[in-house]
Amino acid sequence: MGTIIAVCISDRKGIQKSEVPEIELRVGLGIPGDAHAGNWHRQLSLLARESVDTMRGLGVELPPGIFAENLLTEGLDLKALPVGTVLRAGTSLLAVTQIGKECHSDCAIKQTVGRCVMPTEGIFAVVLKDGLVKPGDPIEITAL
Repeated sequence: MGTIIAVCISDRKGIQKSEVPEIELRVGLGIPGDAHAGNWHRQLSLLARESVDTMRGLGVELPPGIFAENLLTEGLDLKALPVGTVLRAGTSLLAVTQIGKECHSDCAIKQTVGRCVMPTEGIFAVVLKDGLVKPGDPIEITAL
């Protein structure tokens, strides 16, 4: 089991997300108001704080949302989860749909930090059950 460290949103794609106190997750949409909301396979993104920590040696400040992640977690090896894994996050259920992604060569995150961990260590999910998620909530695997 892991913990949600931060929840973040942005109204445009390719930019850093900002921390918010909580997010609402909706089936068929993802996060209302987030740039990635919609009926597609990448409704929200998750990244482990452990992955962000590997970048801290670059001497760059790395606040939550810097890699455009919606959920920053701790204690769960996200990149090792297979597609199809079901996660309980807060009061919602998520299904992992993709591990990593192709990064835009000109994305703001890569320009700011120098490289991005999302292509290799971030994961993407769809919402299976509506709910709320906030920092401090548990995140756990319910089915592989």
